[in-house]
Amino acid sequence: MRGILTYILAAFAEIGGCFAFWAWLRLGRSPLWLMPGTASLALFAWALTRVDADFAGRAYAAYGGVYILASLGWLWAVEGARPDRWDALGAALCLLGAAVILFGPRGA
Repeated sequence: MRGILTYILAAFAEIGGCFAFWAWLRLGRSPLWLMPGTASLALFAWALTRVDADFAGRAYAAYGGVYILASLGWLWAVEGARPDRWDALGAALCLLGAAVILFGPRGA
């Protein structure tokens, strides 16, 4: 459970940090948005180091499915666009893939 919560924290920290840069460059917001955005991206990087995985690449690959689901949550909650059934199906497939990567049996 802790691993899942860590992935969720990482996802929202990454999305929040990236959105701060988006707001500055695409929405014309103040460059001051970069300060919390940079801090949020640092939190994202720190959170991913807390995931219990033998290899960084495997932790990052599994994180991708969580990121996709969290991005759709952001789309709905922050940007006001409701994900459609294709978004939901794609996210489910990605989460299944992430679970296979993270929890699949490994040979000795």
